[in-house]
Amino acid sequence: MREFGYERAYDVAGAVALLGADPDTRFLGGGTNLVDLMKSGVERPARLVDIRELPLAGIEPTPEGGLRIGATVTNGDLAAHPEVRRRYPALAQAVLAGASGQLRNMATVGGNLLQRTRCGYFTDVTKPCNKRVPGSGCPAVAGEHHNGAILGASEHCVAVHPSDMAVALTAFDAVVRFETADGPGELPLADFYLPVGDTPHRETALPPGALITGVTLPPAPVAAASRYRKVRERASYAFAIGSVAAALDIRDGVVHDARLALGAVASRPWRAVTAERVLTGAPAGPESYAAAADAELAAARPLPHNAYKVDLLRNLVVAVLTDLAEEAAR
Repeated sequence: MREFGYERAYDVAGAVALLGADPDTRFLGGGTNLVDLMKSGVERPARLVDIRELPLAGIEPTPEGGLRIGATVTNGDLAAHPEVRRRYPALAQAVLAGASGQLRNMATVGGNLLQRTRCGYFTDVTKPCNKRVPGSGCPAVAGEHHNGAILGASEHCVAVHPSDMAVALTAFDAVVRFETADGPGELPLADFYLPVGDTPHRETALPPGALITGVTLPPAPVAAASRYRKVRERASYAFAIGSVAAALDIRDGVVHDARLALGAVASRPWRAVTAERVLTGAPAGPESYAAAADAELAAARPLPHNAYKVDLLRNLVVAVLTDLAEEAAR
């Protein structure tokens, strides 16, 4: 590991100024991803700025009826918060599915959004990787891609985004708030993660020198009837090979509103807008759920060793939506 400096920030403006003074600086929250990447040599910052003392650890309702979540809220506190569990249960479920208890008690909301892919070629500095070294190639395309992307990928990168939390936030139109030297700003989560294209090393639309200060969830009555389900290769702590965050509002047997996002299928959480359009106004039932899943997955371009994900996600979408409909009918 490269030798690095360490400073602790006590206010947002001071933290932003420290980063602006040296672009080779990184913000340190829980460190559950960054420190691992420093150990492997993927990240080599000259200085860490500890932001855990910043006043960004609150969760509070917004006047409109949504929630405002601070960037340094731990994943554990987020999942346990009564308003999160009541208004956005899929978010609490996603966080609980995302890591072990020890990691949840350290990891932060802001850091979760910025975590890097777990693709083995990215984390192994002896291998080429366009995310790590632009222009070096993507050996996963012809190599190990069992858990690679099936949607939105390119010949330059087939890695998937690892966050469970971000999948649920995407389903509910979350907005990321940030601070720069020029003042505050915000980005809808739908625009926060950049498409892969030919620049997979550019992962987010955050301006240079920005510090994430929080996430706002707009009011979404449909989210109170929501669920997150994750498929992984072992029951204990593991990254997803496929996941679904979903919510349904069914009235008189017809889908009035639907929210759907998929995880572990792309370089970013995948909002299933095509499936949502198919569902809205359709009769509630397995046939409609399957048709919506098929419409979304028609754009899938799997590789030889991850084609199983198409059937997996189709079945997962149908199962989760069926469960939600049955719960609503009770």
